[in-house]
Amino acid sequence: MKQTHKVALVLSSGGARGLAHIGAIEELEKQGFEIQAISGTSIGAVIGGIYASGYLEAYKKWMCNLDKLDVFNLFDFTFSSQGFVKGERVFAEIQKFIPDVAIEKLPIQFTAIASDITNNSEVRFESGSLFEAMRASIAIPTILKPLVRENQILVDGGVVNPIPIDCVKRAEGDILVAINLNANTPYYKEIINREKNIEEENSYRLKTSSFMEKWLSLLPKTESPKKTLGFFDLLNKSFDMMQDRVAEFTLQQHKPDILVNISRQACGTFEFYKANEMIEYGRRMMRTAIEQWEASKAK
Repeated sequence: MKQTHKVALVLSSGGARGLAHIGAIEELEKQGFEIQAISGTSIGAVIGGIYASGYLEAYKKWMCNLDKLDVFNLFDFTFSSQGFVKGERVFAEIQKFIPDVAIEKLPIQFTAIASDITNNSEVRFESGSLFEAMRASIAIPTILKPLVRENQILVDGGVVNPIPIDCVKRAEGDILVAINLNANTPYYKEIINREKNIEEENSYRLKTSSFMEKWLSLLPKTESPKKTLGFFDLLNKSFDMMQDRVAEFTLQQHKPDILVNISRQACGTFEFYKANEMIEYGRRMMRTAIEQWEASKAK
């Protein structure tokens, strides 16, 4: 009988690439690993929290049935200076089939990470509303409006801890597994119908760019729309670079037993319509990482 390995699982930030977390988790379970504790940042907190509550399969089915227009319609755009997406619509949809629960009552130990920009500190959600924890952790600066509570303004946990290895609850004899969604590695995929794939992606980008042009037209005309759009692009690329450096340092300080590297090139931050592709990619990369781990033990 194959030995059951207890796992402390760490799920990084990375936008839509986080759907690879689903396939990776499924592969872990398939190979007999038992997840006992999870820590997650941003999309890692969302996937980890939903898994810990027992609704990952329902969430997966919902995501896999969303097309590009469905994803676009989940963005409740706003004209706030704090971010142009409120983030309420998508969580309202999720709550239709996933109930909110208290984190401390989950069957798996769970920690979500957010960043408090008022007090310049990391915030760990280990109790209280699961949905509040997920909403706070995923608030990407300049894009998703922050969560405000009491004297805190909470934004994406990736600002301070994009791969929260130091936050997961460990147990004696467990295996530390980390999934990094921002690896600087090439991404290869099989494209069955390349022309159709390109046509669909161009159509989605046209819809999103059309909205951005309308949104930017309402801003003060001190700069051209093109230059203003460059400003957001600059902020987001700077945020990505900062996360990468912090994640790189974290992985040097806390080396996991099994590290799953998901290429940053796999998909864009908001390309959630690529659910099936990302889930299978995560499954494949977890399988490879486990094989490498088992080979290293056999030496």
